[in-house]
Amino acid sequence: MLQISTDVCGDTLIVRLSGELDHHTAEMVRSQVEAELDRGLTAHLVMNLENLSFMDSSGLGVILGRYKRVTQSGGRMALCAVNDQLKKLFELSGMLKILRIYPNESQALAETGVA
Repeated sequence: MLQISTDVCGDTLIVRLSGELDHHTAEMVRSQVEAELDRGLTAHLVMNLENLSFMDSSGLGVILGRYKRVTQSGGRMALCAVNDQLKKLFELSGMLKILRIYPNESQALAETGVA
């Protein structure tokens, strides 16, 4: 079961995920984050993965897709509170070359220029 909550801080959308991000839940995350971005209120995206217990390649795809969308429109994206298991997945996928990971939400927000 995946839970998703969103928050807006300045011009940054914060997405907090809890549970498992896999092929069953990836579409829900994609459509919900897209709907928030479509509102046009935010330029940047911070994804807080603190309570994410599992992620597969579908989850990587969702995150990569949002990264492309945000950066193509001039925004920045950061991940925060990523556990070691997920960090390894990001490392193996090569996504750490493009995405920064921060220890917590406030540092990620500082990076996107909010805090």
